[in-house]
Amino acid sequence: MFLARTCMALSALVFSNAVHADVHCTDPIADWKPREQLQREAEQRGWTVQRIKIDDGCYELRAIDRNGNKVKAKYSPASLRMRSLAVDFGNNGDASDYLGPVPQAPVRRPVGPTFQGEKK
Repeated sequence: MFLARTCMALSALVFSNAVHADVHCTDPIADWKPREQLQREAEQRGWTVQRIKIDDGCYELRAIDRNGNKVKAKYSPASLRMRSLAVDFGNNGDASDYLGPVPQAPVRRPVGPTFQGEKK
C-alpha cells in the first residue's frame, strides 16, 4: 500500500513538472542557422548580446537592451523565431519597446442585398 502511494506521488510530480517545463525546440541540427545571424538580428534591435547558448534545443540569448534592461529570449534555431522572452526592467524600466502597435479593427460593411431604406 505504501509503495503504491509513493509511486502515485512520484508520477504526479513528474507529470506536473512536464506541464511547467520550459520551452523546447525540436529543429533538426542540419537546419539550424548560425548564432552570428541571431546576434546580428538582436543588435539590429538595439540589444548588446552578452551570450548565446543552447538550452533545451533552442538558442538562448542574454542581452542588455538600449534602455539597460536585462533580456533573456529563446529562439527556434532553424527559423530564428522567438519562442519566449523575459525582460528584467530596471527601476526606470519601460515596456514600450516591447509592445507592438495596437491593431485596428477592420471596418465591416454589409455585403449582399441592401437594407430597407438604404440607397444603392
